[in-house]
Amino acid sequence: MAIACVTTRASCGVEAPEVTVEVHLSNGLPAFNLVGLPEASVKEARERVRSALINAGFEFPMRRITVNLAPADLPKQGGRYDLPIAVGILAASEQIPLNSLKNLEFVGELALSGHIRYCQGLLPAIIAAKRQEHTLILPLDNRHDAELVGYPKVLFGSHLQSLAAYLQGQTQLPTLAPQLEWINQETPESNTCLSDVIGQYQAKQALEIAAAGNHNLLMLGPPGTGKTMLASRMMALLPALNYEEALEVAALHSVAGLDIKPQYFLQRPFRAPHHTSSAISLVGGGSIPKPGEISLAHRGVLFLDEVAEFPRKVLDCLREPMETGEVVISRAAAKLTFLSRFQLIAAMNPSPSGDLDSQHRSSPEQIQRYLSRLSGPFLDRFDLTIEVPKLPAGTLTQAAPQTETSQDIAKRVKLARERQLARAGVLNSELTGKQLKIFSGISDADLIFLEQSVVKLGLSVRSFHRIQKVARTIADLEQVPNTERRHLAQALGYRAMDRLLARLSQQY
Repeated sequence: MAIACVTTRASCGVEAPEVTVEVHLSNGLPAFNLVGLPEASVKEARERVRSALINAGFEFPMRRITVNLAPADLPKQGGRYDLPIAVGILAASEQIPLNSLKNLEFVGELALSGHIRYCQGLLPAIIAAKRQEHTLILPLDNRHDAELVGYPKVLFGSHLQSLAAYLQGQTQLPTLAPQLEWINQETPESNTCLSDVIGQYQAKQALEIAAAGNHNLLMLGPPGTGKTMLASRMMALLPALNYEEALEVAALHSVAGLDIKPQYFLQRPFRAPHHTSSAISLVGGGSIPKPGEISLAHRGVLFLDEVAEFPRKVLDCLREPMETGEVVISRAAAKLTFLSRFQLIAAMNPSPSGDLDSQHRSSPEQIQRYLSRLSGPFLDRFDLTIEVPKLPAGTLTQAAPQTETSQDIAKRVKLARERQLARAGVLNSELTGKQLKIFSGISDADLIFLEQSVVKLGLSVRSFHRIQKVARTIADLEQVPNTERRHLAQALGYRAMDRLLARLSQQY
């Protein structure tokens, strides 16, 4: 019977569901029919496969060819189905042995010459094949994707002729080296250091607390005070990813068409989109849903500079992913989930004119209108809001005192994170209300003090819990078992936006 079945993998967000390519040759007028919900890029495979087989020296069957991509209700797009379709035609026409396809998966795009070309977004396919322990044949140009996963049952094909020779048992295909050298390599050191920042000691301390507890941070200050400079040095304080976390990040980048070099595999991502970015570019989506900036910042930092310049609707799209750690993209054809457990660092000016000193040109009404671009629920998501003021006169010309380097602070951050993970299994910013009661270490008297402070400042219940989490992180940095009142008082001091809004309401 002139029928063959070849296994491949579809692209469905960060998932790679199995697809069976069924090829049937029957008598009748020569035709090439492709069914199974293929999109335009898949339908074009008919011309690519025909030319590739002929130019590679194989016989293209002059019969009625029917190719079914099952399951039929799963949308298929891209050129990744070229190679499995070509292999299926060769097997159905008995140009390669049918039994050689057992436990093999094929993914790759074909050139008209028969060469096997690079395909983007194959990392989820490699991970899925690893789970089922199938041998996966990929384009040679996708070698770096396989190196990230380190799965030994990955073979690389460069041309249809060499692939057919392998399936006939005449030769071997290249595979991965037994040991991957990059696994033992350390993440390249950053050229930026927190000691380069002159002054701004409160901002540096807030940055350390944010790094230790994975807290969201908002910096308020006039132009040129070092807000962007401070945010860019955040990455040097954060520990490297572990292997499983790095694989999650790499899969998201692969689906988005971005490659991660092996030496940066364990490095946390840092994304800084421009304030003209749309909601789709931040959250993700499109006709073929792709991860947005918040998913590309998964396990890393999303930095929004000039956050008040972002459209309010765009910023409010971030509220739900910041709480849940994932974003769900619903379309008629599919419902995809992308992880988005990111740390948000934002910077903004306190007024439209840039400053609040005696020379500023904005009235209290204009400032309130400017600040109202950030909704109250969005501001509630920030654990710390700090002021980054202008430096005192003479600071730039005086000899700068010796300050701690990022490496020294990173050691304290690492110890604090290890303490949190050993205690609750999660970082302080991810503690639930029940876990916070168990692990906060706050006395009843101090909780009453905090509640009174929150009521007096007019803060929300969410802020009440977030202040406790920040205080717990401050205690962890000091290696103190319980959260004391001084820690709560310090955490209450990181509420610059609330103080600014209260001051404006008095002036109005």
